Amino acid sequence: MLEPSIDSLLSKINSKYTLVILSAKRARQMSETKKVLVEHPKSHQYVGMALEEIEAGKLFIQE
Repeated sequence: MLEPSIDSLLSKINSKYTLVILSAKRARQMSETKKVLVEHPKSHQYVGMALEEIEAGKLFIQE
């Protein structure tokens, strides 16, 4: 099973579209800066790390 789960992510971000856009933009930013907001991420890929940041509440959309 993949972590974090889509259900836990959708409790933080209401739209799957917004979730994809946010994680992709953050992944690109991480690839350029090499800075991660979560200590000891489980994932080794940037998109996975971005999703972990969303689940931890460190990355969100202001409306």
